[in-house]
Amino acid sequence: LSSTGLNMELEDIAKIKKILLQLESAIDAVELPPNDSGITKEGSYIFELFAEAQITFQTKSSLLESLEQILQFLSGRTGIFVNTSGLHKLSDIIQTVFNVDPPEGTTGFVPHKSISKYYKVHIHLDNSNQKKKQRTDLWNSSAKKQGKTLSYWCFSPGYSMHELVRQGVRTIILTSGTLSPLSSFTMEMQIPFPVCLENPHVIDKHQLWVGIIPKGPDGAVLTSTYERRFSEDYLSSLGKTIGNLVRVVPHGLLVFFPSYPVMDKSLEYWREHDFARRIEEVKPMFVEPRNKGSFAEVMGAYYDKVVCPKSNGAAFLAVCRGKASEGLDFADINGRGVIITGLPFPPRMEPRVILKMQFLDEMRRSGAGAQYLSGREWYSQQASRAVNQAIGRVIRHRQDYGAIFLCDHRFTTGDVRGKLPSWVRPYVNVYDNFGHAVRSVSLFFRVAQDIVRIWKMSCTAPSTSSEQTLSLKKAKNLDDHVPSLKRKRNGRFVNGDGASSLCMEYEQELVSPRRQCAGLLDALERNEKNTEGAEEEDDLSGEEKAHRLSTLSLQYEKRLTDEQKGGRKRIKLVSNTVDLTEPRKARATMYIATVKETLSQQNYDLFSKALQHYKKTDDFPAMLSQMSSLFIEDEKKHVLLREFYQFVRPHHKKQFDEACCSLTGVGCGYKPEHSLLREEREILAKKIEEKQSQQKTASSKDSCAQLNPGLHLNQGGLHLTTGLNNAGQDASQAPRKDTEKASSSRRDHHQVLRTAYLTDMKRALTKSTYSQFYEALLAYKKTDNYDAMISVVAALTTERPEDFHLLQRFYMFVRPHHKEQFKQTCKNLTG
Repeated sequence: LSSTGLNMELEDIAKIKKILLQLESAIDAVELPPNDSGITKEGSYIFELFAEAQITFQTKSSLLESLEQILQFLSGRTGIFVNTSGLHKLSDIIQTVFNVDPPEGTTGFVPHKSISKYYKVHIHLDNSNQKKKQRTDLWNSSAKKQGKTLSYWCFSPGYSMHELVRQGVRTIILTSGTLSPLSSFTMEMQIPFPVCLENPHVIDKHQLWVGIIPKGPDGAVLTSTYERRFSEDYLSSLGKTIGNLVRVVPHGLLVFFPSYPVMDKSLEYWREHDFARRIEEVKPMFVEPRNKGSFAEVMGAYYDKVVCPKSNGAAFLAVCRGKASEGLDFADINGRGVIITGLPFPPRMEPRVILKMQFLDEMRRSGAGAQYLSGREWYSQQASRAVNQAIGRVIRHRQDYGAIFLCDHRFTTGDVRGKLPSWVRPYVNVYDNFGHAVRSVSLFFRVAQDIVRIWKMSCTAPSTSSEQTLSLKKAKNLDDHVPSLKRKRNGRFVNGDGASSLCMEYEQELVSPRRQCAGLLDALERNEKNTEGAEEEDDLSGEEKAHRLSTLSLQYEKRLTDEQKGGRKRIKLVSNTVDLTEPRKARATMYIATVKETLSQQNYDLFSKALQHYKKTDDFPAMLSQMSSLFIEDEKKHVLLREFYQFVRPHHKKQFDEACCSLTGVGCGYKPEHSLLREEREILAKKIEEKQSQQKTASSKDSCAQLNPGLHLNQGGLHLTTGLNNAGQDASQAPRKDTEKASSSRRDHHQVLRTAYLTDMKRALTKSTYSQFYEALLAYKKTDNYDAMISVVAALTTERPEDFHLLQRFYMFVRPHHKEQFKQTCKNLTG
């Protein structure tokens, strides 16, 4: 056949056809039980069956090579009779069955029982009513009879994992958004996973609403169990539920059913009883087709309807584990809500499901119980996985938002709720009253839409603050104006390194003109102020205590460690103590040098990265976690953790002190004034000084009153005391002082109101959310960016109706030119 382009002899092709006919005969010869349930055999039976057709470990290589040549030959030809799908499938089957090569020089090789114990062979009659008519070609037999289906199923994914390890793979990373629950997933893999990471979602809590709705509007229990899924009560209540939810969910809504039969039966009932018409009056329904051909067309029509400005969106009805639940992206308005109508358990009577559960139960009984799920646990897990995959269609990026409706009373059980993803569980609420759920989700969408609108406005608004800050820094820096003073930058300075400068940046702040604080916002506005390299260290006892621990003990301990390891490296001690009045950069240099000598190069790199991350993000928990991992294991390094106190930002110092006390047993000497920014400490010191000065003045005036010249020097004459009161003070100043006193009283009153408000906010919010509020308030005072501020404050104060008053009372902090805008926002969000 070389003249046709196929480099094979006719006899070779005849042998291949003979092999295939023998395999077909061997499968047909298998006797099946009369109840059409099929027959199941051990995995090793596949080798016996293939051996009857002369397909063995010894012949599989030549057979695969011949099939590859035929496939290549046919792939270059066109015509209606050229169909290579069957040959491709045959080639794949042979490679799967004979996936382990026999040892060299052996004959009659039979795979070890451990290789085939994970597989089962199942043979049953082919009852598919959608089977395409057989095409007549040279590979087909003309006889038409009911065929049999041969299945070779692997029931342990751990088999593939072990095979990867056997091939010498050093690192295996499994990553997906739908691996939850992780514990059972790792158990199935059958290999150890020393590192398991389940990240939270990137969204905030005002972007996600999750509600379990166990009853419909009519009070009927919503449950899609096998016994009730086709009952009229259930189908009617589900139709009313969806009919109500389509009215409150904007734009696109996804509705997932456990299976195609349940979806088909529901649609049939709704059309017969007018539920479908009521739903489509609000949102037209699009149904996921079973065949792939029309799927793209239906999805395109759905997307077009959602974006149509004249429509209220659309509803897409699909099936869990279907095409829409696994691969498609319903971001933004394409999917603002998802309804799960039931738990999508696999078909209980399907042979593959039955055999999988039997396999797992057998493995547990064989003594490997701790390494395998039970059949029932696996069955339940499959439903949870399918649900997690479906609800993940809604939130697709950082600024997306949406609602998840779990419309089955079984979601109220702890076992089912516990298998939801970690990013969903904190937001789950159970609504026994359907009306309460509708009101709650309506408020959620109203708040979310306003916040997203503000986000978009703030994203498009130009920001010049960074440019202004840069110009201010350059203007103040003398080195930029005197060439002889210019030094190398890139984070370096004399006798130091980049990490030392990085530490300095934690204590630096934006340069701003100094002015007297006028109120609480002024006190809150200060972040970390810019400090020059020659500025002296503050006289704070806590930082002194941390620093007095000195680097001497660290260097001595390091030398002992090096000697124990046999190293000859010597550490030169320049001085036993460090002068507390030295510049900050020198202190930073000393600290960094000690850290560098104490830690390994790898750990020092981690230390530097943690500093950079803290500088950029102000993420205190991440910084503390990294520093703890570096310095806590070895007790000798505890002092390094405490000495880091001097670089912690003021608003984190109290937390850091508490953490050090908890981790090492010794705190950092924290005092409340340490949480004040440098500017605030200066103002506080100035006020104390002014108060002391006023006290001295008052004392002096008392002395003057005791020796009044008008009385003592003029024998009581009044010509020198005209206009003086009994205290010897000028009476003409009394009205002005009364005004000042009233003004001071008003300021004190406002201060009390603001302090009370902040106290109420602390009670209403968690520690982390209050920190978000505090930072938003500081940023508002600095940048005057109303949109950025209100997006945070509104999200934190409208989550619960009982907190609405906090949003309204925030009016006292809003600047005059924003007050009207704030009133309108309050009206939109709280009514």
